[in-house]
Amino acid sequence: MKRRWMLGLIALLAVISLSGCFPGGSASAAREAGFFTGVWHGWIAPLSLILSAFEPQFGVYEVNNVGWWYDFGFYMAIIAGFGGLSLVRRKHKK
Repeated sequence: MKRRWMLGLIALLAVISLSGCFPGGSASAAREAGFFTGVWHGWIAPLSLILSAFEPQFGVYEVNNVGWWYDFGFYMAIIAGFGGLSLVRRKHKK
């Protein structure tokens, strides 16, 4: 039980410390978002959606991006993050 609390606390601290990387934040204007930024934004898309409901300057998708590579990373992370790839790899045992 104590181990679960520690893992939950570590996960919460990691999300809070990386919250500066949300799409549309102050770091967004400095440079264009690339492939790996797209992957990160795809992974945190549910949190970005919730945050964007309360803070209008944040969004789910970074508009200041490099184009196709950002899109590819974003959608790849969305599909993988919500279990789309695990459905393909799942082995059915009978």
